[in-house]
Amino acid sequence: MKFTGTDNYVATDDLQMAVNAAITLQRPLLIKGEPGTGKTLLAEEMASALGMRLIPWHIKSTTKAQQGLYEYDAVSRLRDSQLGDAKVNDISNYIIKGKLWEAFEAQEQVVLLIDEIDKADIEFPNDLLLELDRMEFYVYETQTFVKATKRPIIVITSNNEKELPDAFLRRCFFHYISFPDHATMQSIVDVHFPGLQQQVVKDALEVFFDVRKVPGLKKKPSTSELIDWLKLLMADELTAKMLQDKDSSSALPPLYGALVKNEQDVHLLQKLAFMARRRG
Repeated sequence: MKFTGTDNYVATDDLQMAVNAAITLQRPLLIKGEPGTGKTLLAEEMASALGMRLIPWHIKSTTKAQQGLYEYDAVSRLRDSQLGDAKVNDISNYIIKGKLWEAFEAQEQVVLLIDEIDKADIEFPNDLLLELDRMEFYVYETQTFVKATKRPIIVITSNNEKELPDAFLRRCFFHYISFPDHATMQSIVDVHFPGLQQQVVKDALEVFFDVRKVPGLKKKPSTSELIDWLKLLMADELTAKMLQDKDSSSALPPLYGALVKNEQDVHLLQKLAFMARRRG
């Protein structure tokens, strides 16, 4: 069982090696990288390539580790008891299964995605150490153990907004997705736009990487933003003309709103364009 990328996902040799190493070691694969570099998409394509079901758990700032295991709905049980409902006698009727429980009880091996773990509280990773290590947890309300039938392949993504605890990192296989170089980015564009003229791709990538090289840029455009930008250029049916006729004195690319996402960066590019015109 080896992951080599898919028709829809360009995986570098290093990334393929990391995925397969994590599978071999039976460790969670911790993926970090700039937003928009395909971390979440990796889990989806892994599941597709390996013929497995994907169970996604998207983390928010309010998410607690316990929610991934189960939650006990005491309010519903109290309401049903007041209404005389017979199901209150079985407490398991009020246990809400979480994503880890779903992955553990699956009869087949699945891919479990814990997406953007760094959004949660700092204690969130520590609260899952035992469960991810032993692939089991205890349900206190029913006094039963839930143990993984087939050990899931776990992919954990992080945007590096918070440092993760050392004890958690020790249990993971780590890989950082570096920003794609020019050749890899061209391969990614070719996957999304197989019929696009190579001259158009060349011109678009030159503009894209020129914007990323601007010193002081607060938010560099990502891979996903490049794809959105190309979609816009193609929709206008002016792709080649807009890129080739771009005013060399302007630092703002055509339809720049797909690439530049805050006013500080717009002002920075406009300032650079003004300075270039003065020097000219």
